[in-house]
Order: sequence, then structure tokens, then C-alpha cells
Amino acid sequence: MADFTHILASRPDFDDSDREWLHHLVADWQVIADLSFADLLLILQTGDGGYVVAEQCRPSTVMTLRTEDVVDNAVNDDMVAELDAAMLSDDIFRSTVLRSVGKSTVCNVYAPIHHNGKTLGLVVRETNMSTRESTGRYENESIKAGKQLFEMIPRGEFPYKDSVMNQRHIARVADGFIVLSVDGVVQYASPNAISCFRRLGSLVTMQGQYLSEVGTGLLHTNDSFPESLPLVLSGKAAIDSELEANRSVVSMRSLPLFDERGRTGAIVLCRDVTELRRREQELQTKDATISEIHHRVKNNLQAVSALLRLQARKTTSLEVKKGLEEAQRRVQTIAMVHEGLSQTADEIVDFDKVISNLLKMSVDLATMRDQHIHINYIGKFGMMPAQDATPLSLVLTELITNAVEHGFEGRKDGNITISVGRGGNNLNVVVEDDGSGLVMEEGRTMPRSAGSGLGTQIINTFVTNDFGGTVRWEARREGGTRVILDMKLRAAASESE
Repeated sequence: MADFTHILASRPDFDDSDREWLHHLVADWQVIADLSFADLLLILQTGDGGYVVAEQCRPSTVMTLRTEDVVDNAVNDDMVAELDAAMLSDDIFRSTVLRSVGKSTVCNVYAPIHHNGKTLGLVVRETNMSTRESTGRYENESIKAGKQLFEMIPRGEFPYKDSVMNQRHIARVADGFIVLSVDGVVQYASPNAISCFRRLGSLVTMQGQYLSEVGTGLLHTNDSFPESLPLVLSGKAAIDSELEANRSVVSMRSLPLFDERGRTGAIVLCRDVTELRRREQELQTKDATISEIHHRVKNNLQAVSALLRLQARKTTSLEVKKGLEEAQRRVQTIAMVHEGLSQTADEIVDFDKVISNLLKMSVDLATMRDQHIHINYIGKFGMMPAQDATPLSLVLTELITNAVEHGFEGRKDGNITISVGRGGNNLNVVVEDDGSGLVMEEGRTMPRSAGSGLGTQIINTFVTNDFGGTVRWEARREGGTRVILDMKLRAAASESE
């Protein structure tokens, strides 16, 4: 089944401006469906003279006529003559025949879409006649407003060409709506709209009042407010804004109404977003707190690293100096992983990016000035949470440092290859070097020179205890050493990137 974009692409006579206008229309026509208590269909002509449903919109204020998706469905042949007549109309075209959709009797009204001197298609308003049998003031005002917006489509006045939408939480018809006169006087306010202004602190009867006076009367002398607020309260522009008062926030959107003579009034949609704003502020406070914690942890790790480096410079014992430098390198490894994690909103890090920088640093620290060691990667680690990223980083940096210090001692160049295989939470890593190789202890799977070293103990401890895995050390046939890690990640996502 083709979607809206593909259906538009099948019309070679539509240019980019035409497609953009239709996209703009369907992005904003929900308000018409909700006000009208009616389903909307966008119908386009096909190359063979038939018609196809390009998009549909179900109302959220009443039960829809169409529970099934009808996009890309061809329109019945018995409607073609009526659609042809509607396409030739300059204004709203009303069907003279009542039709059936399921068990409902439906009246169709067509709004031809005129743009750049051509008729692009039709918006069909399908009205269930049973919804018109018993209506009150709320329904009558809503239907009247929806009708005015619908009649603006053929004149190219809807969708709005210069609308400005800045709010994240857009007000909807069901949240509350206010009908304004051309002068900005409230002609009708729905119960939900009245509740919104009651929460802001308004106690006046809204009908018959200037909405701008009702809104600004809630503000104190030194209160700030968005520049767009007066335009919304007067209904003079298609724009949205917020009104904050009495520790409450209401998001509002103005939809000016036009007829052939000009602007006749406006619809103002209202939505109480107080709780949403409160939650956003709580999240911002938490984010700021977490950011500050990350900053302090980073500074503390850097301070520890600097102290170890200073102590290493002052000691005269080569053994102590080497031990302190290794400790400093390990602290720096943890700091770099933490830095990578602190850059993301969640505790997930792109491990390939982090480990690449870490291992480069490890090689730079372990090599002599005239040595050139290259690291090659096969496969990808993918995204990984902190619980797995930190110990895995330490394991890999220890392996790389061990390979440089023991495998390439006395050599000017060398290569290290890291091969990664990941399936869900199962991770296989093979680290190979083309160095001098290591003498293996009899009956054991670790090198004799590393069996009691702190680096090898770190590797074995993290792999076996944290990941429930195994470590195997092997000699390569081509010369050098191969280390095989088989692990099960504890908290990683089921898919790697």
C-alpha cells in the first residue's frame, strides 16, 4: 500500500510547491475534523480519470466513520461524476445525495484545493447525519467554526501561509476553544477553555469580554510574557503562545477566520500545560544536577591522575615509578570512559568511538619515541551502557599496553588487530599482535610473564567475575600473540549498532 508521499510522487504534474502545500494541509487539518465532528478525506485524481484517497483524518471529538485505513483506495465509480463537478467548482461543492458508510448515513461536502492556478484535489468532509440530530450550544459553535475553516480551503486561506508555531505542546479542540469576534470579543468559550482560565486565576464571565483584557488582567505589573501573546489573545494572526499566571500555564493557539470580505474573527485553542511544564522543570533540574555530578567526578579523576603523575616524577625508584605510571594510566582510562558517558542523556555510549581514543592513548603512553604501533579494527562493539563500558575499557587497555610493552620491546613498528563479534549480549573479542610472542606456562592458558602481573589479574578478574567469560592466550602461527575473550554483557542492548 502506497503512503501519502508516494501517492504525491506519482503525480508528475505536481511541482515541489504543490506537494508542500498538500503536506501543509494534512499537517493542520485535524482541527477542522475535530471542530466539525467529521471525517476528512484528501482525494486526488489519477492518470486514468479515476480518483484515489491520498490521506484521511479521523476526528478525536466523535466516533469515526472509518475504523479501517482507506489511504491508496480507489474511489467508487459511482462517485466520479460528482467528484469531477467538485473539481471544477470555485467554491464549496455540496453533494445532493446521501451516502452510506457502514451503517451510517453520510453527507459529503467537497472543498477543492486551489494552488498556483490549478486544482490539486479535494478535501471531503464526511458528516455522520446522526451527530446532527441533537446538538447544544457547544456542538453548534464547534460545527460553525469548523465550517468556516473548511470554507477557507478553496480560497487558499487554509492552511495558513504565515503561521508561527513554537510551542511543543500544541493545544487541541478537545482541550478547549474560544470563539472571538473580529474585534477580539469572546462570543463563546467551551467549558474546558473556561477551566483553563479559572486555573490561571480568572473569575470573570468570559463571554462579552475582550480576551486580551481577560488575559492581560491576570498578569502583574512586572510579569514578563511572550511577544506573541497579544496576537493570540486578539486572534489577529495564526500564531501560538503561552500565558503564565497563578502558578499555572496555558498554551494557546490562534486560528483567524476569513470569508470573502476579510477577517471575521478567530478560534483560540487552549490547553492547560501546567503539569507538563512542572515535569519539564523537574527534568531540567535533574539534568543540571547530573551534569554537575559528572563535572565533579571528572575533575576528581583528573586530580587523582595528576597526583599520581607528580608522585611518579618525584620518585627515584624505577619500579615504583612504573607502578605509579600504570596506576595513572588506569585512572585516566576510567576518566575517559566517564567523559564519553557524560556526553549522553542516557547512560549509553558509542563504545567504538570511546575505545578508539582510549587505545590510541594507551599506545602513545606505552611506546618509545621511535616506535610506531598501528591498531586495526574488524567489526564493531556498538552502543554500550556504563556498567559494561568501564570494565571492558580497562580490559582492552591492559591487553594493548601488555602487547606494546612485552610484544614489541626493542622493535620500531608493529601491528595490533582487534576483531569484534557481537550477537545480542554475547561478545567475542580477539586481540592479536605480530610481536615477539610470549612463552606460555605449561598446562596454563596465560603467559608466564603475565601470570602474576597486576594487568593480567585485572583482565582475568573483570572477564570472569563481571562478564562471566573466559580468557585464552595463544601463540600465533605467523608470530606474536592472540588473546581470545568470550563474554556475556550484563546490561547491553540486544542489538549492536
